[in-house]
Amino acid sequence: MLASLDPIDVRILQFLQKDARMTAKEIAGKLGKSVTAVYERVKKLESAGYIKSYVALLNNHLIGKKLTGYTTVKLKEHSEAVLSGFEREVIKFPEVMECYQLTGLSDFLIKVVIQDMEEYNHFLKHKLAALPYIGNVHTSFVLSEAKRETAYHL
Repeated sequence: MLASLDPIDVRILQFLQKDARMTAKEIAGKLGKSVTAVYERVKKLESAGYIKSYVALLNNHLIGKKLTGYTTVKLKEHSEAVLSGFEREVIKFPEVMECYQLTGLSDFLIKVVIQDMEEYNHFLKHKLAALPYIGNVHTSFVLSEAKRETAYHL
């Protein structure tokens, strides 16, 4: 899919990944292109689905979400209805920031961001474990963060 983008489109995506607040005028200045040309390219990239959304990345510590856990879940049954039902329900929980279906020993990996262990305990007992067909659950908590990127290398 990236092969269908020209180098100007790639540069625009790189700029917007680093700072989504960059205006078409600022990008145009860096690329030596007209504001209109950059604006039209951005709109094309949005409509083609390359740009999914624009967000503000918050400091989780400042908003009281200091504990991050990566939870693997193995279900007792693997029918399409059970797998999709689990996924549909688990993504409703505000503590769940990411959810992936996996190959291998576990069926799902979820990223949980909470205030503290007490909040995690409540999440585990009253939300996650309450879902049907839960087999094994294993959570590893983040001690320190060496790298967190949101931008893809293009």
